Amino acid sequence: MTAGDQRDVLGWKDGDESFEDFVTGSSARLFTTALLLTGRHRAEAEDLLQSVLERAYRRWRRIGQGGDPEPYVRQMLVNASVDRWRVLRRRSEEPLLAVRADPAAADQAAEIADRDLLLRALAVLPPRQRAVLVLRYFSDLSEAQTAAALGCSVGSVKSQTSRALARLRALAEQAEKCEPGRQEDAVRNE
Repeated sequence: MTAGDQRDVLGWKDGDESFEDFVTGSSARLFTTALLLTGRHRAEAEDLLQSVLERAYRRWRRIGQGGDPEPYVRQMLVNASVDRWRVLRRRSEEPLLAVRADPAAADQAAEIADRDLLLRALAVLPPRQRAVLVLRYFSDLSEAQTAAALGCSVGSVKSQTSRALARLRALAEQAEKCEPGRQEDAVRNE
């Protein structure tokens, strides 16, 4: 057997599409999705993605044969996130910590504040509504694809999207009425 013909522990050849290449090419997108699904909790997003990639590695032979494995792994990420919600439902909620940082540039301050407000408001949403918004608007999935990913009907996706967007609008309006330094408190108190 030559070095190129050697099979690894899982039984595929070195010449097959590499799991490492997949991780290199898609981990940033998958991490951002995990980060949004966990409400910007970096450590939880890292744990979620790590566990999903570990499970994907064990099934890579089957996953890698079907063409583009990223949608499959993204589905695994959503499913793992749903499992995580079930566990978190049993725990008490933690208040959002206000992180204050000086803006990098004065001309980007409003942009940074808007993005921060949006991400804080997104973290306040119930997990199902947050997942619908992440999949529909960040991952750019259709309503049918989002429904399939979440295991619900298209109508449920539409209603969850509508409720989530209405909630985000209400939070944004409330934050605009508050003093500039008190926006974090407005979102946290909702």
